[in-house]
Amino acid sequence: MLNTIRSLLLALLCTGAAHADDRTGQTIRLGIDPTYPPLEYKKPDGTLAGFGVEITEAICAELRAKCVWVESGWDGIIPSLQARKFDVIASSMTITEKRAEQIAFSDKYSNAPARLVARKGSGLEPTAASLRGKRVGVQQGSSQETYARALWMPEGVEIVSYQSQDQIYADLTSGRLDAALQASIQAADGFLKKTEGADFAFAGPDLNDPAYFGVGSGYGFRKQDRALREDWNRALAAIRANGTYKQINDKYFDFDVYGAE
Repeated sequence: MLNTIRSLLLALLCTGAAHADDRTGQTIRLGIDPTYPPLEYKKPDGTLAGFGVEITEAICAELRAKCVWVESGWDGIIPSLQARKFDVIASSMTITEKRAEQIAFSDKYSNAPARLVARKGSGLEPTAASLRGKRVGVQQGSSQETYARALWMPEGVEIVSYQSQDQIYADLTSGRLDAALQASIQAADGFLKKTEGADFAFAGPDLNDPAYFGVGSGYGFRKQDRALREDWNRALAAIRANGTYKQINDKYFDFDVYGAE
């Protein structure tokens, strides 16, 4: 009799553990701003692609959940999460203390310092003194915008905000901007390696101030959705352990985009 009770208790515990990770048949809505190649972007046929898209789909497969993409502008992506238009912010979002006051974050899944991009030979540096009187493009709602407006704009740098990164690069190449500030991964693969970016390069060193750029990028959740966030973290750890993460990483980059532990 005692052995039977023990067996039943063990079965219940195992069922509970499996349930925490298994979201078979559940629909998870994923908020995305697909204007940030190579992390999240649209192919000519309209399908979503990119490193972040593939990592997210691998997590959904690990959870055995049905994931549905919901497009959202970046500057409204946190309010849209809170308004329940979707369940997870699946666009790469820098984990910062200010954002953590509004939403909960997953564990880090990538890391890329901010970098300034300018025309080759410009001599510009990512400092207020160097950029005074210049026009610098940033994406609305980004950590780069927060940084530039806090530290550069009071010193005479004109900060110009855009809804998408593509708009920034268009104005940069046309000469309407002197420089652009964005994540280094996006700039390298989304602009500098392309024909239109041939006359441009990174200007100066990385910007890594954790007060503005956090400790990497993660997924965003409503604070009350703790179970979903915990399951998501376990699935992320699983695809890193089984090699799926590295396989996707190596498809897009020749370095480890996860960065240091």
